[in-house]
Amino acid sequence: MEIRKVTDPEFADYGKVLEGYDFKGLIKALEDKTPCPEGTVYVGSCPDLEYTDAFGVLQNNVYGGMPIQIGYCNGHNTKLNCLEYHRDSEINMGTKDFILLLGKEGEIENGKFDTSKVKAFLVPAGVAVEVYATTLHYAPCSAKAGDGFKVIVVLPKGTNGPAPAISAKCEEDKWMTACNKWLLAHAESSEAKDGAYVGLTGVNIDIAGDI
Repeated sequence: MEIRKVTDPEFADYGKVLEGYDFKGLIKALEDKTPCPEGTVYVGSCPDLEYTDAFGVLQNNVYGGMPIQIGYCNGHNTKLNCLEYHRDSEINMGTKDFILLLGKEGEIENGKFDTSKVKAFLVPAGVAVEVYATTLHYAPCSAKAGDGFKVIVVLPKGTNGPAPAISAKCEEDKWMTACNKWLLAHAESSEAKDGAYVGLTGVNIDIAGDI
């Protein structure tokens, strides 16, 4: 699979690099205060990350004053498994290079997304990127064989918490698995086995041979 860079023109359809900000303290806290397991772990709100100078900048400058949470997704991964989206942008940055597997919400057809449309983008260590609300994404991937990753995840406060108790009014409502989280799973994923909506068709992408 071709691995592009977030500085390549193609990334403009999926997100943008945030420039002018100094997030070194946040990156150091991520490195020093969070684990890197063999699998992957997601924590939506981490006090060690939120009690940094970056919190105010991210909440007020980047999110325009909206309440936010700063968490992380760390570990080892090379597979797609699922794609999700939110009603807002997500900010990511890592201690090492990492890769994002991305798609476009607008290319979901009849509740299905063909994984052949997924593109891979390398995010360099320390670089902050905004992943747009209309961009399908999921867990980061390692950029080098055997390497793990530690990646900041900034989202509006409450995202990925308990899903609201609703009665489905449309097809999309059935894809909601958490607060502000709509998810399409691949049939081979553990999420699908746990009951998540199977909305990914095609190969469950694995970039292990490409890094």
